[in-house]
Amino acid sequence: MKLKVKSSKLQTQKGAIITLVLVFGFIFLILLSGLLGFILLQYRHMSEKASWEKSLHIAEAGINFAKWRLAHAPDDFLFSGIYDFRDTAGIIIGQFQLEITAPTICDPGTRIKSTGWTSRFPEIKRTVQVLYGRLSLARYAFLINSDVWFGQGEELRGLVHSNEGIRMDGIQNSLFTSAREIYTCDPRHGCFPPQEKPGVWGAGEGGEKGLWQFPVPRKDFDAIVKDLAFLREEAMTRGIYLPPFGLGYYLNFRDNGTVDIFRIKSLKPKVWGYNGEEWVFESNDFDKIEFMINHPLPADCAPIFIEDNVWVSGVINGRTTLVAASLPEVAAARKSIIIHNNIIKANPHSVLALIAQENILIPLYSPDIMEIQAVLLAQRGSVIRYFYPFWYAPYHLRTNIKTFGSIISNDVWTFSWVDKTGEMISGFETTKMSYDHSLTYMPPPYFPTFGEYKILRWEEI
Repeated sequence: MKLKVKSSKLQTQKGAIITLVLVFGFIFLILLSGLLGFILLQYRHMSEKASWEKSLHIAEAGINFAKWRLAHAPDDFLFSGIYDFRDTAGIIIGQFQLEITAPTICDPGTRIKSTGWTSRFPEIKRTVQVLYGRLSLARYAFLINSDVWFGQGEELRGLVHSNEGIRMDGIQNSLFTSAREIYTCDPRHGCFPPQEKPGVWGAGEGGEKGLWQFPVPRKDFDAIVKDLAFLREEAMTRGIYLPPFGLGYYLNFRDNGTVDIFRIKSLKPKVWGYNGEEWVFESNDFDKIEFMINHPLPADCAPIFIEDNVWVSGVINGRTTLVAASLPEVAAARKSIIIHNNIIKANPHSVLALIAQENILIPLYSPDIMEIQAVLLAQRGSVIRYFYPFWYAPYHLRTNIKTFGSIISNDVWTFSWVDKTGEMISGFETTKMSYDHSLTYMPPPYFPTFGEYKILRWEEI
């Protein structure tokens, strides 16, 4: 009987041990499965993160493929679609989808949208969009083909370049460049007698800030001169065309997206003015006008072409380019644009470019405080307000002018004149010129571009 009792106790102890082993084993399995689940979750998370990074590289590969395709077939924009992405061994590891938006007159850049993903995690996608094209000349606040002097009362915001010399006594916030290492500063720009100066010099602080660079390559102004015959044909076909009239036309833009067109019936009496090279006796102010028509701005950004002198002012609501030119071109018959009054943009997306075959002028009887929000291009002449003598007081002196856009002048530019002592004797006492950064990516219709095609803007969306 005693032996039988002892055997029962031993079995009980063995059963307890098995129970403990099972309990702790179950707990260990739970902990192990949890640990393995955590490791697998972390591994998947790391794999997804790697795929998220790789998807961006695949999307950028799509951009590079589109650039390569456009370089070999610049007029073919019909290649939107899905493409395989392979590794160095030729194995497909992902795909990218391209959406190509061809350039238009209103929007001259090519828009490339590329979405990339990996084969392992196709639901993880990243999208890159770029604007691909050539830089616009409107990216310059000021571009000139001759010597230029910015005085103490003048402030410039944006890039400035001259193919000749620059005297800078004013305020700047961006790079000034000159194509000349040394040039001869003449009395027009305060050098009595004429003397050699560095390509960029003056009392301004730009030199100390490293904002003066010279010499740099010249800008080809012959290439800047647009094909005016093409613009005339475009205006006749799709835009607004006005033939020669005699004294010219006056266009007043309205904030409802239309333009009032007037004929010039008579001009104010002629006055004497100095254009930087010679005295001229002419009138650049109209006296009587006759209403012709109110016309909507041309659809699809088609140009306005006028084969006569034209006066302009108003509020621009839309995107258009106004050209004043006489064809075939004869030097004595070149046409000019006169800014009669303020030009204001109705909204940030609107733009007006003025392309004059000869000059863009601000006349004697201009407003005392003037604002011009436009792109100004004088192909053969100057963007200028003449020097008007004191006997035309009070109009010879004006208070303030502000420009927002771009000024491109083939010849002498100035809005103000000083004497040997630096005293203001004609023109605007203070001048502030700022560039419109949006014009780098969205230049005016038909406006000149330069350089090689490149990515103008990159963004992930």
